[in-house]
Amino acid sequence: MNDALESSEKSNEETLRGRYLTFQIGAETFGIQIRYVTEIVSMQPMMVMPEMPEYIKGIINLRGKIISVMDMRLRFGMPWREYDDRTCIIVVEMNGTSVGIVIDAVSEVITINDDQIEKKPAMSAKTGREYIRNIGRKDNQVILLIDCEDLLSNDEVDSVSNFN
Repeated sequence: MNDALESSEKSNEETLRGRYLTFQIGAETFGIQIRYVTEIVSMQPMMVMPEMPEYIKGIINLRGKIISVMDMRLRFGMPWREYDDRTCIIVVEMNGTSVGIVIDAVSEVITINDDQIEKKPAMSAKTGREYIRNIGRKDNQVILLIDCEDLLSNDEVDSVSNFN
């Protein structure tokens, strides 16, 4: 029985390998490995939590589960903009915690093969956290591939997971 379960898990991993959910933040296209994505939901009323970083917009109650919501524009140091009908929340599982990430618009799920992925250019100055893992190329489009595990530090994960 365990062999069948392990085989099924390996098959699932192979199916998800190289699959990315792409989305827009401003003029840029980002991608996140589909294996982290739990669901995509429309914007919801959020309860603001005191003493949280500016990029943590609050919490939502998603079918009885409390989820912290992070605005990716603010996380990436971009200017905030008014949410519209294309703005949505991607619920991801990172470091064992469900977190909602607010993005401008979802694009599509695509496959990016290993030969279409390049290491990101080395930056001369370290700016702290490294959110972008690699650069993907697909049909003349450049896609910034996010390292989901690095979106939040361990302390930040502990902080937002207190609500889960």
